[in-house]
Amino acid sequence: MENILEELDAPGEWYLDRRDGVLFFKPPEGVDPANAVVEGVRLRHLVEVRGTAETSVRWLTFSGLTLRHAKRTFMENRERLLRSDWTVYRGGALFLEGAEDCRIEDCDFDHLGGNAVFVSGYNRRISILRCHIHEVGGNGVAFVGSVGAVRDPLTGYHARMHVADLDRTPGPKTPDYPADSRVEDCLIHDIGRIEKQVAGVEIDIALRITVQNCSIYRVPRAGINIGGGCWGGHVIAYCDVFDTVLETGDHGAFNSWGRDRFWGLAGVDYDTLMTGENRDLPFLDAMYPNILHNNRWRCDHGWAIDLDDGSSNYIIRDNLCLKGGIKNREGYRRVVENNIMVNNTFHPHVWFRNSGDVFRRNIVFTRYRPVRVAQPWGETCDFNFLHEGGADPRPALALQLLSGRDAHSLVGDAGFVGPEAGDYRVAENSPVLALGFVNFPMDRFGVRCARLRALAETPPLPQPGILSEAESARDATPVAWLGATIRNVVGMGEVSAAGLPGEVGILLVDVPAGSAAAEAGLRPGDVILMCDGRAVDTVQSFLSVWRRAKGKVALQVWRDQRANELSLEMRRK
Repeated sequence: MENILEELDAPGEWYLDRRDGVLFFKPPEGVDPANAVVEGVRLRHLVEVRGTAETSVRWLTFSGLTLRHAKRTFMENRERLLRSDWTVYRGGALFLEGAEDCRIEDCDFDHLGGNAVFVSGYNRRISILRCHIHEVGGNGVAFVGSVGAVRDPLTGYHARMHVADLDRTPGPKTPDYPADSRVEDCLIHDIGRIEKQVAGVEIDIALRITVQNCSIYRVPRAGINIGGGCWGGHVIAYCDVFDTVLETGDHGAFNSWGRDRFWGLAGVDYDTLMTGENRDLPFLDAMYPNILHNNRWRCDHGWAIDLDDGSSNYIIRDNLCLKGGIKNREGYRRVVENNIMVNNTFHPHVWFRNSGDVFRRNIVFTRYRPVRVAQPWGETCDFNFLHEGGADPRPALALQLLSGRDAHSLVGDAGFVGPEAGDYRVAENSPVLALGFVNFPMDRFGVRCARLRALAETPPLPQPGILSEAESARDATPVAWLGATIRNVVGMGEVSAAGLPGEVGILLVDVPAGSAAAEAGLRPGDVILMCDGRAVDTVQSFLSVWRRAKGKVALQVWRDQRANELSLEMRRK
């Protein structure tokens, strides 16, 4: 809320009386209104570069400029990006469309109402170098192609189609998307001051975008976001990303999703997809692997790296995760290797069988935290190391029991060189090296140029042995009900896997065929939120309402990230 006269009580606040044309302003300390310059902001875009794929604007360089004071675009971000929960405003203080071989270098973007740099539709070889972006209302840098460039585009999370109706031509339909561009050596912080569905660098419907040696922090959502798999080939390297997910939830310092053509198709068995004639489907849009390497991530309110909803064709290696761990949900062909998850672990959520996923030669600090993952996990899950300070190496039985693999994985003291200073390389005699783990540099994260490095902050270092995910206080004891097994939803992992608004509800763990619960239409993974018109938070409260009910009982069940209504006959056994 704003522009309320009664709330004008703090320095820097103002109130505009539109009827009488009077502006009330409470000046900050040291500001004399009689001598101040008052500027009214009217432009949404300060600079526009507009061409087409046929007649592009070429070889422009913007160097050493300061772009400041663009108008807010809040509530104008109405364009939905495919099956994303994101909407965007296609514009920014510096807007490019139909450009080639253009450079934005050594520029400052600050105190902007919306996006700082927006690279829209057809663009090729755009370079954003050594820029400082801060105090902006929207995204730092956004590369967003046209939905019209996507084959069989679907809009809205729940939109679905049948495999028989699918266009199986790989890749884009038109060239209206950014490609072969980069953001390098940029300092991006305090963005999303007004809009919250934003990122330091946002990539959606684009090809081969590189983000390298960037420092990104204090953002309401993800530091770097790849929305959808169209069309991959992105490289995220040597970045320092922290203080993320400050005002939203269920994301990560890095966040992605893969709600591409293959995702949610009717007529497809996803557990056998990669073994039959449809094995090409996950890669029609995600044509090239996205590579995340040699980055430092910290997320105190989610995951360090969050591959959500079918994100496919990823290589994640040589990353230092200071807090939050790595999450892979659904999807195919993700290779996660040679990473360090300090005070956290690997979070596999809702995996398909025969996914082709690989998790190897990683160091974790606690047991894996799977949610609805059948054994054995992926194509490979082995040669991992569970760090336990002061312990001699031994087989990692706890990991083996969870994954059904990890035959060669070990538990013991990893022998880190200097964790108190953020140096998580392991010593020459470390048992981790025998598993094939390879040390990677710990001093190359973030911006490099002297001007920005003098300004850039770095993440707080974790305290050794302090696990970064608090244990849930909810009871996880399973209970038999109508031939099914139910228990409380426990932990933020299960909240994320089900897409719930919080740690609430009753999870259907197992629903055998032929059981009364199955005959009523319930499935494994369903979450009961209401019974007989009453909200039920725990098994105890649910059974209390259930036992008092008579006749047909209405249940509200959370499935596929939305509420469904079921009705079943009350039984007292």
